[in-house]
Amino acid sequence: MIPQAALESRFATRERDPRPDPGPRLETVYRPRRPLDLYATVAVLQRGPGDPAQAFDRGVVWRATRTPDGIACTALRQTADGAVRAAAWGPGRAWAIAQVPALCGALDDDGDFDARAHPLIADAHRRHPGLRIARSDLLFDALAQSITEQKVTLRQAFGAWRALVTWFGERVPGPTPRPLFAPPSIDGWRLIPSWAWHRAGLEPPQARTIVEAARRGPSLVRAVLAAADGDGRDRALTAIRGIGLWTASETRIRALGDPDAVSVGDFHLAHQVGYALTGCRTDDDGMLELLEPWRGQRYRVIRLILTSGASEPRRAPRLHMEDHRDR
Repeated sequence: MIPQAALESRFATRERDPRPDPGPRLETVYRPRRPLDLYATVAVLQRGPGDPAQAFDRGVVWRATRTPDGIACTALRQTADGAVRAAAWGPGRAWAIAQVPALCGALDDDGDFDARAHPLIADAHRRHPGLRIARSDLLFDALAQSITEQKVTLRQAFGAWRALVTWFGERVPGPTPRPLFAPPSIDGWRLIPSWAWHRAGLEPPQARTIVEAARRGPSLVRAVLAAADGDGRDRALTAIRGIGLWTASETRIRALGDPDAVSVGDFHLAHQVGYALTGCRTDDDGMLELLEPWRGQRYRVIRLILTSGASEPRRAPRLHMEDHRDR
């Protein structure tokens, strides 16, 4: 087994790797037809402040992605008139530039959304008119992220994601504020050695699930994208052992911008939704009943609840992080 000191050295070494040659830069200006809050829309895709694949610095959102055409670095900045100026570097720069509108919520359809059904939702919708649902179009990345976040604290999940992407991802070109790494390819996830999952802090069931999903990666992605609706996408994803409805919903939200996905099984979500809409806690069944009037837009309601700041007063100490790694 590789000693801990060697892995910590690998972190430092990779983050000092020479910046790849950026090559030509592509630029575009996206002018949204509706109000857009770029940071609120895209920041939800960032996995903690140390995410090696996304950063926010001085008003610029930086993203490192592995596109179908290769790795790419994308920088997005919103101007005073609401437009988004974007630049991209790397072999996948054309794909990244073409994907900017979807990332900024251009495909987010809220035409049948009625915020007036509840005063808190109406108020949050009024105060955050630029909140859109982003779509990354990177389904396996979203799936791997979601699996790392199963049944652990976000701090643990973000730490595991940072370690694995830094160790096994690929540094992207471009003038990033700190080294950024595109996540591994599907084959790259499959070939991560067992000691690395352990040292990153990921539990064996999560590691096995990512490896199994990667073994069926291309066919799994095709099946999800070919599904006609959210239920069909859930069926395709949950056919993999270790992937449940929570993971499927989180994947649909991040990769496909699904406005109706509900992450059933979340440790806190049902309590938050119940408290915001009724003043009382509820369970998953109660949450689904409360959200039923907004079917088709249920995730949008959840985003507005989370953005509103409405939360039940804390009654218990924070969940303690457990670390089962050998020292």
